[in-house]
Amino acid sequence: MGSPAYALVGQWMRTVTVGRHPRWTVVRIVVLVVSTFLLFHYVVLLRKIESISMLPTFKEGSVHGIYRWAYGPGAGPQRGDIIGIRTSGETVMYVKRVIALPGETIAIRAGVVHINGQPLEEPYVRVQRRPWNYPERRLESDQYMIIGDNRSMGQDQHEFGVIRAERVAGKVIW
Repeated sequence: MGSPAYALVGQWMRTVTVGRHPRWTVVRIVVLVVSTFLLFHYVVLLRKIESISMLPTFKEGSVHGIYRWAYGPGAGPQRGDIIGIRTSGETVMYVKRVIALPGETIAIRAGVVHINGQPLEEPYVRVQRRPWNYPERRLESDQYMIIGDNRSMGQDQHEFGVIRAERVAGKVIW
C-alpha cells in the first residue's frame, strides 16, 4: 500500500484540479469558455498594431483591446480618444487618435494641427514633427479627423484623414 502522505497529495491534487464536485467543475469550465468567447467576439476586439504610426503611445506588434460598445446611440468619440477604424470588415483595422469632431474646421500647417483656427495642444505627440500640411476643411455631422501620434513620419507614409462615424469600431481600452 502507498504511504499516507502520497494518498494525501493525490487527494489534494484531485481537489485542486477537479474540485470536490466534478460536475460543477465542468459547468464552471463551460461557463468560463462561453463567457470568454462572447466577451472577445461581441464586446472586445483584440487587434495587433501593424505599423509605427502610433509611436510612442503604442509600439508596433503590441496587442490592444477595442471596446465595441464604448459609443452608444448619440454618443461618439471625443477629441483625444484612440479608436479602432474599420477598413474592410472586422479583420483589418487602423488604430488612430481622434483630433477633430463633427462640425469643426480642421487644418494642418507646418505640422501643427489647427481646430477652428486655433492650434491644438497635443501632449501625446512627443517626437519632432514633420512639416505636414492639410488644407482647411469643415467636417460634416458624421465625420471625424483621425491621425496617429507619430508625426516624425513623412506625410505620404502616414494613413490619416477624415472618416465617417460608421467606420468607428470602438474605443481602445488597453
